[in-house]
Amino acid sequence: MSAPPAPDSTTLASRLARIPGGRRTKWIVLAAWLIAIVALGGFAGKLNGAEKNDNIQWLPGAAESTQAYQLGQRFGGADEVPVVFVYERAAGLTDTDRAVAAADTARFAQVPGVAAASIVGPVPSKDGQAMEVLVPIPVGHGGWDTIGATVGKLKDAAGPHPPGLSMLPTGPAGYGAEFSAAFKGIDGTLLYATAAVVIVILLLTYGPMLWILPLIAAGGALSVAMSAVYSATGMGLTVTAQSAGILTILVFGAGTDYALLLIARYREELRRHEDKHEAMAVALHRAGPAILASGTTVIIAMLVLLVAELNSTKGVGPVCAIGVAVALLAMLTLLPALMVIPGRWIFWPRHPNFGTADHTATGIWSRMGDFIAGRPRAVWIGTGAALLALSFGVTGLHNTGIANQDAFTKTTDAVRGNEALARHFDLGTGSPVIVIAKTARLQEVSSAIAATPGVTAPSAAHTSGDLMQIQATLTDAPDSPAAGATIDRLRTTLHTIEGADAKVGGDTAIRTDIERASSHDNRVVVPLVLLVVMAILMLLLRSLLAPVLLTLTVVLSFFAALGLSTLVFHAAGFHGADPALPLLAFVFLVALGIDYNIFLMSRVHEEAKTHGTRRGARTGLSATGGVITSAGLVLAGTFAVFATMPMVAFAEVGLVIMIGVLLDTLIVRSILVTALNLDLGDRIWWPSPLSRRRDPDPEREPVPALN
Repeated sequence: MSAPPAPDSTTLASRLARIPGGRRTKWIVLAAWLIAIVALGGFAGKLNGAEKNDNIQWLPGAAESTQAYQLGQRFGGADEVPVVFVYERAAGLTDTDRAVAAADTARFAQVPGVAAASIVGPVPSKDGQAMEVLVPIPVGHGGWDTIGATVGKLKDAAGPHPPGLSMLPTGPAGYGAEFSAAFKGIDGTLLYATAAVVIVILLLTYGPMLWILPLIAAGGALSVAMSAVYSATGMGLTVTAQSAGILTILVFGAGTDYALLLIARYREELRRHEDKHEAMAVALHRAGPAILASGTTVIIAMLVLLVAELNSTKGVGPVCAIGVAVALLAMLTLLPALMVIPGRWIFWPRHPNFGTADHTATGIWSRMGDFIAGRPRAVWIGTGAALLALSFGVTGLHNTGIANQDAFTKTTDAVRGNEALARHFDLGTGSPVIVIAKTARLQEVSSAIAATPGVTAPSAAHTSGDLMQIQATLTDAPDSPAAGATIDRLRTTLHTIEGADAKVGGDTAIRTDIERASSHDNRVVVPLVLLVVMAILMLLLRSLLAPVLLTLTVVLSFFAALGLSTLVFHAAGFHGADPALPLLAFVFLVALGIDYNIFLMSRVHEEAKTHGTRRGARTGLSATGGVITSAGLVLAGTFAVFATMPMVAFAEVGLVIMIGVLLDTLIVRSILVTALNLDLGDRIWWPSPLSRRRDPDPEREPVPALN
C-alpha cells in the first residue's frame, strides 16, 4: 500500500499543520501549554466568587426596575432582601407560641449581617393560626453567598419551639439561601460528572489508553478558559452560575468533539504514513479546516449574544466564546503534541499500523448509506415530517418564568414556608412593590397606588429631597403572571401622572422586565445567528443551496428538540420555563448542530470533487459516522449532567440541549442530510462549478436490506 502524497510543504496551511506534531516543535507546544496552565490556573478558582446571580444584575440600566433600584439607594435598604419566618399551628396559636416568636425576633436582631432596625413582627394572621417575622438582610457585594450564610445564622439563633409549632424561612432571602446551597460545590460536581461521561465514552470508542490524552487537553483548556473568563469579569462581563456551568460542559463537550474528529483522521493517516509526525501533519491539514470552521461558527454564534438586552444572556456569549476558543486552540495544538509523543501504541489494543486496512467502509454507517441510497427522497420527506410532528410540542411550552415554589426539583423548606404564608397572609408579603416618584406629586401617586387592583397596604411615603418612596404589597404571589399584570397596570396609571416621573421596581417588576428583555432578545438574536451560520457555511462549502438546506435542517431539529423536551418537562412535573430558555437552546443547538454538518459536509465536498456527490455522500457518512456519533454522545452526555442538577432551570437547559444533540447526531445529520445529498447529487453545490458537472455516479443502486 503506497502512501498518498503529503500536502504541499510550501503552503502556509501545511507548514502550520506541521508545528504541533513536529519532531522538535511538539515539545515547544507542550511546554507553552504547561507554562500557561501553571501561570493562569490560580485564577480559575476565583471565577465562582465573581458570579452575579441576583436578578437585578441581569437587567440593562434602561429597564424601569433597574432605574427604581438605583434611585432607591438614596433611601437606604435598596440592597436589603427579607427572609420571612412563618410560624404556624393549625389548631391556633397559643400564648407560649407568641412568646417563642417574640424571643426569636429579639435573637434575630442580634445576628450579625441583618438590618436589625428594620425587622418587622411578629405579625399575627387574621385567622390566629400563624405569625410572620420579616428580617431584612443587606446583601452588599456578596450576593447569594451572603444571603445563605446569614439565613443559616438566623435559623441557628432561633430557640427551641413547643411541639406542634412549625417555623420555616421563606420569602426572597429564604429562596436565595436555598439557591446558594444548591449552587455550592456545583462547579466541582459538574466538572467531575462531565469528566466521567467523557471518560466512559472515550473508553468505549478507543479502548483503555487513548482516553487520557483528550481528557488532559480538555482539563488544561478549562483551566485557561476559566482564568480568561475571570479576567473578563473585571472588564464588566456578567457571569452567572448557569453560564459558569455551561462553560465547564462546553469546554469538555465541544473540545472532545474536536479531539474525536482529529483522532479519527490521525488514525486514518497512520495507516497511510509510516512516520507518525507526517501522519499528524496530514491529519491536521485535512481535518483542521473543518474543526476550525466548526469552532469559529460556534464562537461567532455565541458572540452574537452580545446584542441581547439581558446582561445574563449577553454574558453567556463571551463566556462560551472564550471557552470554545481555548478548547479549539488546545485540540489543534496541545492534543496533537500529546498524540505524537507516544505514537501508535496509544491506540492499544487496535494499533493503526502502516499499510493495514481501514474497515470503516463496512460499518453500520456504510450500510445506512446503502439503505438511504435506494430511496433518498422518501427518506428525507419522512424524516422531515416526523421532526415537524415533534415540533408541535412547542405549543405547550410556557416560558414566562419559573415561580420560586417551582424552581427546585424537590420540595424545600422555602416552598413549604411559602405554602404556609399563602394560607394565612397576602401572597406578596416580603416582596413589596417599590415606587419612586417626585415628592411634589405625593397625593396623586399615593391615590393611584391605592386604587390599583391587585395592590394593598401602601406604606407612608419616605422622602429624600425631591424624591419619595412608597412600598405596597401585592395580593397575588409576587412571581405569578397575575402579579406581573398588576405591575403593568400600576405603571400605566403612574406614567400618566404628569411631573411624577414615577418608576416601579421590586422583585416582581424585575421579573417582568426580564421577561420583556428576553422577548426582545429572541426577536433580534435568532435571525442574526442564522445569518452568521449560513455565511460561514457559504464560505466553507462555496455554495448557496447547501448552506440554506443545512440551516433549515438544524432549525427543524431545534423545534423538534424543544417540542419533545416540552413533553418531557410535563412528564417530569416541571412548571414553567425560564424566558431565556428558547434563545439559549436555539443558539447552542444551531451552532453545535452545524458543527456536525460541517464535519460531514466538508468530507462530502472533498470526496465529491473526485467521485461525485452521491458517492461522496456515502463515503462521507461511512468515514465520519462513527466519530460524529461518538462526538454527539459526548456532547449530549455532558449536557445531560445539567439535567441532574436540583434546579429546574438547569435541568431544562440540559434536557433540551441533550435531546437536540441526539436528534441532530442520530437523525438529522446521518439520515436527513445524507438523504438530501443523495437525492440532489451535485446540484446541492449550486451555484459553484461543482454543481454543473455530470455526477460520475448518477445511477440509483439496488435497495439493500438494513441489517
